[in-house]
Amino acid sequence: MTADPRESAAPGQALPLSGITVIDFTQVFMGPSCTQMLGDFGADVIKVERPGVGDTSRNSMPDRDGKDNPIFLSINRNKRGIAIDTKKEEGRDALRELILSADVVVSNFRAGVMERMGFDYEELRTVNPRLIWASGTGFGPTGPHSDLGGQDVINQAYSGVMWRRSSDELPLSVYPTTLCDYTTGMHLFQGILLALRTRDATGEGQRVDVSMYDSMLHMQMQEASMQLNRGFEVNWGAMPLTGVFATTDSAVCFVGGFSTDPLRRISAALEFEDDLTLRPEFATFEKQVQNRAELQNILALRCATNTTAHWTARLEAEGVLNAPVLTLADTLADPQTLVNGMIVEADHPVAGRFKMLNAPIHLSETPASVRRVAPRLGEHNVEVLREHGFDEQTIGRLQELGVL
Repeated sequence: MTADPRESAAPGQALPLSGITVIDFTQVFMGPSCTQMLGDFGADVIKVERPGVGDTSRNSMPDRDGKDNPIFLSINRNKRGIAIDTKKEEGRDALRELILSADVVVSNFRAGVMERMGFDYEELRTVNPRLIWASGTGFGPTGPHSDLGGQDVINQAYSGVMWRRSSDELPLSVYPTTLCDYTTGMHLFQGILLALRTRDATGEGQRVDVSMYDSMLHMQMQEASMQLNRGFEVNWGAMPLTGVFATTDSAVCFVGGFSTDPLRRISAALEFEDDLTLRPEFATFEKQVQNRAELQNILALRCATNTTAHWTARLEAEGVLNAPVLTLADTLADPQTLVNGMIVEADHPVAGRFKMLNAPIHLSETPASVRRVAPRLGEHNVEVLREHGFDEQTIGRLQELGVL
């Protein structure tokens, strides 16, 4: 069961962002995740790429479909694609013409790159005062780190996220999912929506800036508040009754919180002869924190004696929050994924019948829809330029100059 890619708003009901034109300079993941969401909810997103090369994610890893690989296709649907050489003045001039009638311009270059390309916000707003100019960077437009490259792993390290782990005994490591990219992309999406809402009231556009650095700090708002005000580091992963434990066939995760007497419940679920809270070293939460290593070892030894299914059933019966530790393949096949409509399919001229994840925002009357697959490199050059008033002679000249 997969969601119908033709699913769209109710008859006569426009999608929330219908009529909004977005010029999309973004690449890799942070920016494209934002602009894909804009496209999913109706915006006309025009993706700008480099001729012959394209978005970096077209070439991020070898794949049989080349530039139309699953990485690129997964984050660039509901966009039209143009390939224009911005190093040539004629290419920059053509893009300025598109921006004149656009609602939103989005980029995720290093700070200052858009300005050096000739697409400075202050200049563009003089010719299009309704324009929303949105930028996602690594560290922000100014400051001591603003010139550094913004990349997911780098910002895990800079933001403190990488340093914090559930045990000091664990090595520092890279979080393998692009946490910084996705979070920042969604903040960029939210910022654009807020700016559009403000423009509805004032008629004026504005500049939107988000950074990976700020997004990662904001994600740690509870921990940061404790550090700033109490000088104390909160680590939710290091709670004494929270952990991931190997079983005979896989692993189980449980959280001993949000209930009364959690260790008593865990003791019963794990079939200990005696309630572990009766032992002096575990009698109180403070004692459990103090003796966490010993307690975690006891829990690990018990979990290793039976299967994941056995322990999840036992923990559930005792009201302890728990889950089996699934692979991504397991989760994609889980009935809940399918019931939630999180997998959609569409036909692509190179990739064939292509599966991808749906938008995670579910609206009852104007749901996200997959109206077009990700574009081939430069697929809509002529179509887009014609729509924006370029005649055949001008388009031909741009092609002769190697701009397109």
